[in-house]
Amino acid sequence: MTAPATTDLPVVVIGAGPAGLAAAAHLTGRGIEPLVLEAGRAAGAAVREWSHVRLFSTWGEVVDPAAEKLLAPTGWTRPDPATYPSGGDWAEQYLQPLADVLGDKVRTGARVTGVSRAGRDRIVDADRDTQPFVVHVAHADGREERLSARAVIDASGTWPTPSPAGGSGLPALGERAATDRVTYRVPDLKDPAVRARYAGRRTAVIGSGASAFTALAYLADLAESDDGAGTKAVWILRRGISGSTFGGGTADQLPARGALGLAAKAAVDDGHADAVTGFRTEAIERDGDGRLVLVAEDGRRLDAVDQVIVLTGFRPDLSLLSEVRLGLDERLQAPVELAPLIDPNQHSCGTVYPHGHRELSHPEQGVYLVGMKSYGRAPTFLAMTGYEQVRSIVAAIAGDLESADRVELTLPETGVCGGAGLFDAPDAEQAGGGCCAAPEPQLVQLGAPPAAGAAADEAPAGGCCGS
Repeated sequence: MTAPATTDLPVVVIGAGPAGLAAAAHLTGRGIEPLVLEAGRAAGAAVREWSHVRLFSTWGEVVDPAAEKLLAPTGWTRPDPATYPSGGDWAEQYLQPLADVLGDKVRTGARVTGVSRAGRDRIVDADRDTQPFVVHVAHADGREERLSARAVIDASGTWPTPSPAGGSGLPALGERAATDRVTYRVPDLKDPAVRARYAGRRTAVIGSGASAFTALAYLADLAESDDGAGTKAVWILRRGISGSTFGGGTADQLPARGALGLAAKAAVDDGHADAVTGFRTEAIERDGDGRLVLVAEDGRRLDAVDQVIVLTGFRPDLSLLSEVRLGLDERLQAPVELAPLIDPNQHSCGTVYPHGHRELSHPEQGVYLVGMKSYGRAPTFLAMTGYEQVRSIVAAIAGDLESADRVELTLPETGVCGGAGLFDAPDAEQAGGGCCAAPEPQLVQLGAPPAAGAAADEAPAGGCCGS
């Protein structure tokens, strides 16, 4: 806990996304002054960048209870809790109204560039815990500012720092030079200019998560449309295809998430996408026509593609926290107590126990990473996880440890269990084990149409559910 001398200062929240605004709502509800600093021009700036993608969580799962309580006096009513918002819906119908209620407690165009203790760099021990935090801010108009805070909640997310195509975690050779034909986002194929880049063309999709499923489903839709003849996807996977590759399907307790995996499977089974397995990208080269040739670490070369969509996850930008003492797992860059719960080397099921302030604490008392940033490089984050995180953390900041330690969330199962983790070789997965020690998964026979499941245009959900 922070020292009593700092309790008259605000709690600075970095990022006005779902988790950041929820933190502000919980702070307000406990009579603690929040100050939310958002680098973008509006609340939910990152969410707005994938406004065309539909969430696989319903409205009932993406509205924080404390935020709803704060909104209620304004006449705001939550949309039908059983329906699925798009990113744009989420931003306009929930995040922006919440930011409006918080008023001048939310400042946009304010990028946090550093956090430290007053008069103390990360080396100094003396009186460290009694000093307020100093938050350095760069404003859109060029001004710089230093703000004092009693605690800092970093909910800045990972959206600005997508992982590269390179299988080693570093950009593939030639990847930076190919940016004219490479994107790290799910494309909005309803935008005519964007659609023209992919219609009738060959596109590589690199990745194996929900965003990759979304891109494959979108490209399959395009291939079946009047203007999409000849559209073809090449799905690049770093491991093999097994029974868990497409998610939990009908066993997923988030039905739209399960349907999304089935839509990706349908794209492959219907011939709109060819799967290339065990392919770790080493280089991206140009052919004589300027198209891109992907080269694997094992020397395999794929036929040239017109576009590459890289959806290999995200990673946290920790540079702004370089002067505070964080306890991070050396692999995931997540808090050390949280990492074992979310490590994809151990947890193939993607199901995480609810957690709070204790799992999210650091050697530097009063600093917390929440939302997608708290997961470091691990996948499968849900908005409701972030809401439970900030509820617990704010209770701890308020001194209510009984509430802070209480679990108030049950997360839905993914319906996938078994396997050795997201990044292991196919033979390792077939050996069984993993977090649940499930029976050996059966390989999916590609080519035959699926017996059941949602077609791509029936999947009601998309790939992002972040903070």
